[in-house]
Amino acid sequence: MKSRENHKNKWMELPRIVDVGHGVIHNTGKVCKDLKLNGNAIIVSGNITFSAAGKTAASSLEDAGYHVDTIISKSPTLEEVAKVEKMAVETKASFLLGVGGGKSIDIAKFAAMHLDLPFISVPTAASHDGIVSSRASIIREGQTVSEAAHTPLAVVADTEIITTAPYRLLASGCGDIISNYTAVKDWDLAHRLRGEPFSEYASIISNMTARMLIESADTIKPGIEESAWMVMKALVASGVAMSIAGSSRPASGSEHKFSHALDEIAPKPALHGEQCGVGTIMMMYLHGGNWQEVRNALKTIGAPVNASELRIKEEYIIKALLHAHEIRPERYTILGTGLTPEAAENVARITKVI
Repeated sequence: MKSRENHKNKWMELPRIVDVGHGVIHNTGKVCKDLKLNGNAIIVSGNITFSAAGKTAASSLEDAGYHVDTIISKSPTLEEVAKVEKMAVETKASFLLGVGGGKSIDIAKFAAMHLDLPFISVPTAASHDGIVSSRASIIREGQTVSEAAHTPLAVVADTEIITTAPYRLLASGCGDIISNYTAVKDWDLAHRLRGEPFSEYASIISNMTARMLIESADTIKPGIEESAWMVMKALVASGVAMSIAGSSRPASGSEHKFSHALDEIAPKPALHGEQCGVGTIMMMYLHGGNWQEVRNALKTIGAPVNASELRIKEEYIIKALLHAHEIRPERYTILGTGLTPEAAENVARITKVI
């Protein structure tokens, strides 16, 4: 009888340094030195976020002996990514930093992967888990798509800065984290019905982050730095779960499909995490889970729980539910091959989304 050989081969990318806390933006240069990074750096930032954090990060890097160039980004298009890559080649940059919200970080992350350079994530808001993940949301041919990228080599998250950002962004980050609940349920369903690879370890971490925020919902409030610290901790853990899984499966399922469908259908979509939170309420109902608990937690946090609070017409909610299964059709979820119009309206009404 032949012995069984283990042919499993798994490569995981995890941040080597995660610096979260009050005033840590001033540690940016030290973090890069601790990582043994040398040469020139490029900071990718937005106009507002550069004033709020980019200048301080640049000063910290210069104090540590680095030459720093800055590029102000607008939207995460391939054209913006190409601009960063061109500057990196011209300045012979050794590493990139994304300082700002999701857009700046996604641009820097995607460019760094193309250039095969290290990338440091310096978020100014805790609005979604993309600030720590190995995925980048990029606009390609007018559509926002999720592209593979490298996990940040380090994360520098200053809770003092994050606390001063609009509270809506923090609440949106909570919605994105709580959506892990249904993402893991969808992943497990795909594993059982389609034989998709499943990581018990990644699923436990992902579920834990959602549970942590649901149980702490009443402590997450505007202007409280402890709230920003708690949400950032959850976002980092969610990013680690995705790195362990080697995909976004632990944090992206039917609720994300619903959100992406809304992005395509609604004239003025809400924030990503807000839409995912509302999607989670409905998808938890379809899974036969405790959707009321999810709804109550989001409401306590101050995140939207219905179409009115998303400022999106009810008709677009129904259309998104009907279209959601067409988003990333290779990713099997509770939506299966799609809902009927009657089922879509039923789930939205029962869960009080419309």
